[in-house]
Amino acid sequence: MTVSHVAGVPIRNQQTVDFARHYGVTVLTCQPADPASKGGVEASVKVAKADIVPKDTNLREEYASFAELEGACADFMGHINAREHRVTKRKPAAMLAEEVLRLHRVPEMAHTVSFGLARIVPPNTPMVTFNSAMYSVPSHLLGQRVFVRSHGIGPDEQVIVVHHGPAGPVEVARHGRARPGSPAINDEHFPGHVQKIPGDYTPRARTGAEAEFLAIGAGAVAWLKEAAAIGTSRMNQKMAEAVSLAKIAGVIDVDRALGTAAIHGRFAHGDLSSILQAGRASEPTHTANEETSLTQGTGVWAAITTPTTTTDSEEK
Repeated sequence: MTVSHVAGVPIRNQQTVDFARHYGVTVLTCQPADPASKGGVEASVKVAKADIVPKDTNLREEYASFAELEGACADFMGHINAREHRVTKRKPAAMLAEEVLRLHRVPEMAHTVSFGLARIVPPNTPMVTFNSAMYSVPSHLLGQRVFVRSHGIGPDEQVIVVHHGPAGPVEVARHGRARPGSPAINDEHFPGHVQKIPGDYTPRARTGAEAEFLAIGAGAVAWLKEAAAIGTSRMNQKMAEAVSLAKIAGVIDVDRALGTAAIHGRFAHGDLSSILQAGRASEPTHTANEETSLTQGTGVWAAITTPTTTTDSEEK
């Protein structure tokens, strides 16, 4: 409320003044150690200590979380406002129904200070900083302004991020309290994000020769990764040789041979041709015998050289 004093005059907090002006409230401060000017505040504190804060006299147990304390405050307010006041002899809830007709309307648009501290989301990373820790926000808020505040205390403390758009304020993220150096990240805030693993590269052709080699298939990609990992020499020449072999022996066979070479670490000159030939030699050869062959036999030719016998009647 007050940031400093000059000649005994309190200097108001600018954000507090803006907040009060937005809601049509006048900010007044009392003199230090002056019960007469702040009796209402002190009475509220006294009531809270007596009825809400755990003490031996009220037999209340300690709250396990800040949410339980909020619930206890709400229950206490409902109980107090629903019973007859000893001075007015009326229930505060009934009096409020009459007083609300004389109160000005609360602005439909909330003041941004109630949402927390303003932060600009960087244009390249959906993360914001709050109290030296980083928190993720939805990626569609890149470059926009959001408001960050904390809610609760202890292990139940949460950090809430609000975006104030044309449709009004909307909560866009909620995280547990993060520590500096250990950001709180929600994977849903990074759609399409792929976790990068050191040493795992996706080959992308930059020349026509590289495109022809990678077009052979998955075996070519595996060969390139494994050969590069061990520092194979003259890789461009060996890749060009694989492309030439694919045009002669077929893309499928060469791709299979490249995959085999990658698995077994065969990256020397001539290894690919050797693996390709070995694969072909191991393929079974199917032959047909004389009984199962559909090819026309030579039996009809035997009749040409075989002499035939004649009978007497035929000679006559």
